Amino acid sequence: MPSIKNLILQGEGVMLDFKKTITNTEKIAKSLVAFANNKGGKLLIGVADDGSIKGVKSEEEEKYMILTAAHQFCKPAIEPYFEEIYVDEKLVLVANIPESDTKPHYALDEHKKWWAYIRIDDKSVLASKIIVEVLKNDHKDAGILISYSDNEKKLLEYLDRNQRITLKELSKLLRCSYRKAQKILVNLILTNVIKAYTSEKEEYFVAV
Repeated sequence: MPSIKNLILQGEGVMLDFKKTITNTEKIAKSLVAFANNKGGKLLIGVADDGSIKGVKSEEEEKYMILTAAHQFCKPAIEPYFEEIYVDEKLVLVANIPESDTKPHYALDEHKKWWAYIRIDDKSVLASKIIVEVLKNDHKDAGILISYSDNEKKLLEYLDRNQRITLKELSKLLRCSYRKAQKILVNLILTNVIKAYTSEKEEYFVAV
């Protein structure tokens, strides 16, 4: 593992999040879920957003907040493991969240609703229905057999000409319901034929 200072220099990203201190279990559950649904990640507690090391005052209190979030505000529960590292005599608490094999995980929000999140760059972003379906099926290694119907062919031909497509455009192209268009996209993502790109504003799909 690179030293904490090197990690901090990389800045926040897909697998790294800084927290000066933990104040809100709902917010932290969101980060935990996004990491577990992705490739895993590390929370560095005692580090400000700009990367300056503030240190934690009470690691027991911070651990308690994280474990409460992981067990009570995440479904299925998440099991982070901790490391305590001193940097320039200040304590940084590292919470490691492994990639989960029971995806998708959901986090409880302040309105008592459960939502799935994924990590995009340095943000935890709400997962779309399509991404949730992909997470549900991703670890089933049975291998999906795809027979390319006219619908799949039309989609791939469209991507050949236009580079990208949204769910709305696909449903229009195939003159089918969103639900059916979603199913086609999910299968093609799982068989690695297309890839989803999600941002906070939009989601679109490209050929691999």
